Amino acid sequence: MFDSLIDRGFQVEIHSHAKAILSVDFPDAVADIETAIGGLSIPIQEIIGGGGGETQGTQRLRRALADLGWRKLNFTVEKRINGVAREAISHEIDHVKTFDAGVVALEIEWNNKDPFFDRDLENFKRLHADGAISVGMIVTRGRSMQDEMKAMVLRFARERGIASNDDLRAIGLVPTPRQQRGVETRMRASGVDFAEAWSALFVADKYGAATTHWSKLEDRVHRGVGNPCPLVLIGLPSSIVTFGEKLDMDDIAAAEEKLEAEGITSAA
Repeated sequence: MFDSLIDRGFQVEIHSHAKAILSVDFPDAVADIETAIGGLSIPIQEIIGGGGGETQGTQRLRRALADLGWRKLNFTVEKRINGVAREAISHEIDHVKTFDAGVVALEIEWNNKDPFFDRDLENFKRLHADGAISVGMIVTRGRSMQDEMKAMVLRFARERGIASNDDLRAIGLVPTPRQQRGVETRMRASGVDFAEAWSALFVADKYGAATTHWSKLEDRVHRGVGNPCPLVLIGLPSSIVTFGEKLDMDDIAAAEEKLEAEGITSAA
């Protein structure tokens, strides 16, 4: 199951009998996910120039899922006493698809604060307990993506010849005064050059340990968060990051503004 993703380096973990449920009742859901996620690639410029919570790559993934019928849905669970509504709880899930055998829900957490995993897993647990979904899925940055992020950003900086704040501005990146001071401090303290100091600070600021990535998700699931909802966890690998595309940071920013205007994403 999900062999095509695993062959490309994606991490896949399946919990609480989700494999049996998917193989018998939801083979089309598996095919959808392999189709939408299997073709994903993210240029390094989008990782560096994209907004805080999303990249255009993850938005392309969202669109691919939506085209396959995986759309946003707001579940409302209502408690009634003698026919009178007393309490209602809503759970909004970004990607939901109904099949003949039931409902499968999916969330993408590219780069949020890691407590979003608690929200997603608890939502899945409640919805599964109420019979609203059969399986919950979460897609996030995989271990290789997180571990190699600094090296990938440094490679970009080296290839672009970034050696100063002026070089950053020339490609459409505007470091804040705090970031400029941080780079200068790191260069003095560690004896590294501008590109290495900037890369380390950039990754720590934008893709740090407290953001959503594989180890944060894995830790929660292994502690039982979301149990007993059947779960599928998918980690995006570093191998989907591409180099060499002739993309401009200003074009990336303009494309993100268009996505916001269309309501596909929101400003971070």
